[in-house]
Amino acid sequence: MLRRALPRIHSSGRSAVCTRRLFSSTPSEISEPSSLFKVTTLPNGLRIATDGPPGHFSALGFYVDAGSRYEDPSLSGISHLMDRLAFQSTRGISADQMESRLGSLGGNYMCVSSRESIIYQAAVFNHDVEAMFEVLSATVRWPEITEQELQYQKEAAAYEIGEIWQKPELILPELLHMTAFKDNTLGLPLLCPEERLPQITRTDVLRYRQQFYTPQRIVTAFVGVDHNYAVDLAVRQFGDLPRSTVTTTDNSDVVARYSGGVVDMGEMPQQHVPNQPELAHMLFAFEGLSINDPDIYALATLQTLLGGGGSFSAGGPGKGMYSRLYTNVLNRYGFIENCAAFNHSYTDSGLFGITVSCLPSHASLVAPIMCAQLAYCTSKMNGGLTRTDVTRAKNQLRSSLLMNLESKMVELEDVGRQVQVNGTRVPVSEMCDKIDRLTVDDIINVARRVLKGKAHNRGSQSGGPTVVMQGKQGVFGDVLNECKKYDLGART
Repeated sequence: MLRRALPRIHSSGRSAVCTRRLFSSTPSEISEPSSLFKVTTLPNGLRIATDGPPGHFSALGFYVDAGSRYEDPSLSGISHLMDRLAFQSTRGISADQMESRLGSLGGNYMCVSSRESIIYQAAVFNHDVEAMFEVLSATVRWPEITEQELQYQKEAAAYEIGEIWQKPELILPELLHMTAFKDNTLGLPLLCPEERLPQITRTDVLRYRQQFYTPQRIVTAFVGVDHNYAVDLAVRQFGDLPRSTVTTTDNSDVVARYSGGVVDMGEMPQQHVPNQPELAHMLFAFEGLSINDPDIYALATLQTLLGGGGSFSAGGPGKGMYSRLYTNVLNRYGFIENCAAFNHSYTDSGLFGITVSCLPSHASLVAPIMCAQLAYCTSKMNGGLTRTDVTRAKNQLRSSLLMNLESKMVELEDVGRQVQVNGTRVPVSEMCDKIDRLTVDDIINVARRVLKGKAHNRGSQSGGPTVVMQGKQGVFGDVLNECKKYDLGART
């Protein structure tokens, strides 16, 4: 039986000032020609990455190689609580003092836990970088995690679980992962299962920290900060932190194993929005690609080409109107309220598919409509993808990429996560070049690879679809049979 789990993003705040002196060993440094991007690795394994010229406003953060995919049964749900316990009391600093300190700094700050990372980051005026770095360092390295704080956050999480289960748009993506990667890695609950909350103790949280919060698993990233200054700040706060001798799980034991499957949740309680109809919801997906797969840019372009959105465009005329799902689904079928393609990529696997919400009275029509749109992308015959389709999607993807990276917080996360995963960063110019070189055949080939169940990632166990439905039992009909009719998923 699927356990309730709560997907959320939590932000909070807190501070502490503790200065440590640097070691005698020499850090190692790498940089890219004609680039402001640099990475320095301290002797204890902690990495410092910087990018962008110094300016009036800066962003900084920590990226911990932890998350729900690494949790064994005794640690289940703790990634979620690490998120919530951020910016509370720390060594020598109370929670109230932390809140006051953050208030005086201004800017913005947050902590979020995900399947493969726990992220602490902030953006402040450049003259406040040192003070904010001390705050982030304190919450990463010296949290008190009192019994009172832990109990409060567990009670808050328990309340939110009930709320989230009334919001299909939040809980169904979580159930999709749990179904696609059943009982392993990416399918482990992103946030704390309800029945686990009373069992988690302070000792469990400290054991989690001992296992994952080690210098070898931490990247600290800066945007708009001089590299030498950033290294000096990191050495002051983490230079004395010894290299961990804790034996970590071998990567071969945590490979994502995709199995696929179908879950029909039936009717569930929902928060009713006044003057809005009750809807049925479905997500169906196929195993996608890892973030380092050579076809990842083609798959991102395919997602943009499919696009989608809501039946009403709040952004005004033209918003999203040229994407495949918008023109051929939302503009044609009034009973479909929302429809969009999604693409989740992780270090060794992924999920690619469509989410749709519709009037229950017409739900049986949805599966063939969606399958037809996906099958269209795999066809090289007349009526399949055209150069116009692909060129438009490539332009939209490049535009979205460049606009998003105008945000320092987005750029910071891009730097931190890329260094965490690969030890370096792919320049945005190189990303745009790879997108620009894509052809119609590249998009069709990646569509065939993913939508026909041929992702062939290292842990693949099935090429079949993953389907999660919510509404009256059986209202969407036999989705797997419709996939077979359109030759989607691996042939059996």
